[in-house]
Amino acid sequence: MEIPNTTYIDQLAGDDHVFKEKLIKILKKEFPQEILNYENNIKAKAFIKAAKNVHKLKHKFGILGLEKGYTIAIEYEENLKIASTQLQSEFDDILQRANTFVQSL
Repeated sequence: MEIPNTTYIDQLAGDDHVFKEKLIKILKKEFPQEILNYENNIKAKAFIKAAKNVHKLKHKFGILGLEKGYTIAIEYEENLKIASTQLQSEFDDILQRANTFVQSL
C-alpha cells in the first residue's frame, strides 16, 4: 500500500517555505471539493462527469507521490468513460488515504 507524502512538493518548493505552504493550502482547499464533486457524480451515475473529476484527482495523486494510485486513476477514468465502475473500490481507497493525509498537513 502506497503512503501519500510531500516529496514532490518538497522538491518543487525547494527552500521556499512560503511557496510550499501556498501549495499545501491550495491542496487543502481544492481536494475536498473535488472529492465531493466526484462522489456526487458517482451517486448520480453521471459517469462522464465523474471521469472528468477523476482526471483532476489523479494529478493530486501524482503530487502526493501516489504513483500506483495515479495509474489506477488513469484506468478508472477510462472505465468511467464507458460507464464501468470497475476499479471504483481501489480508487476510493486511495482517495480516502490521500484525503486523510492532505487534511493532516
